[in-house]
Amino acid sequence: MRFLRRYRYALLFLAVLVFCSVMVVRQFGLNQSRHLELREAFILLAVKQHPEEARVLYHRLLRNLERLPTRCLIDDYQRTIQLIDPASQASQDLVWKYHWQVSQELEKRAEGPLANALRLADQHPPDD
Repeated sequence: MRFLRRYRYALLFLAVLVFCSVMVVRQFGLNQSRHLELREAFILLAVKQHPEEARVLYHRLLRNLERLPTRCLIDDYQRTIQLIDPASQASQDLVWKYHWQVSQELEKRAEGPLANALRLADQHPPDD
């Protein structure tokens, strides 16, 4: 009992710190699953020819594009490239437009990962 009285403020601080950490991790997971649900709903509406509803979700996805983590953008890129022909320029297709926007955002962020990839390639000589 003396231990609890003596260190009560430190223990309270640790309890609050653990609680806040758990809540941050939980919120991050919720945000990521919310984005995944939104992306899949957008793709479904676009493929099933519901253009007005798909356009609403498209604009919601674009609003959050800059705040998404790079891993989430890569997942979006990989998911949308399966549905489009990257060589064509289907300017009316919302899935193609979203794919293009995601690729543009990835290019903006690519300086760090690209430099890292080049550094990794330079570290080990080829095994020819």
